[in-house]
Amino acid sequence: MAEEKTRSQPKSRIETLSDLIFGLALSIGAIALIGQPPSDFTKLLFDVFYYAFSFLILILVWYSYTRIMSYQHVETLSDIYLNVLLLFLVSIEPFLFNELIFSPINGQYTSMVYAANLGGLFVMLALLTNSILSDKNSPLPIKRHYQLLRDNLLIGAAIFFVSALPVFWTWAIPINGTIHVQLRYLLWVAPLLLRARRRLVDKK
Repeated sequence: MAEEKTRSQPKSRIETLSDLIFGLALSIGAIALIGQPPSDFTKLLFDVFYYAFSFLILILVWYSYTRIMSYQHVETLSDIYLNVLLLFLVSIEPFLFNELIFSPINGQYTSMVYAANLGGLFVMLALLTNSILSDKNSPLPIKRHYQLLRDNLLIGAAIFFVSALPVFWTWAIPINGTIHVQLRYLLWVAPLLLRARRRLVDKK
């Protein structure tokens, strides 16, 4: 992987705020589970699985964000706006996820909003990454590394947005006689695997 520039300046205020918001988002997800104790062992396993997915999404977004900000400092007004929008989407992720799991609202609609939120997160990251690529002074290996990151983020965003189409809720895969998993949920796993693809391409 291309070597990234070592940070020589302290974190900006918005980067410090982002660390706080990411930490709170991860904590709120766990607190929500505490407020909804499972009724049986199967429900316990499903709750842990659901939380693990939300946790992995936030960690993936946080990791990509820190990689981006390790090379780029927030200097322009557009960068600030992108950071603010990203942090807003991060802050509402636990709320939307909690609504998806526990709300009496039809899961088709809550999952559509949640998919749109995740797609928006990946788009914000891709736009932040693109500002690095627009810097003519960035070394070629750095640009190649961040171009792969941006492309993966855009692919992930497209998967989330496409999964919001009603047809992906209608289609479901049976696990046993009583449990069916909507294809929308299965599509959400794909963006988590894109980082492995990027690492393989980045080593070439």
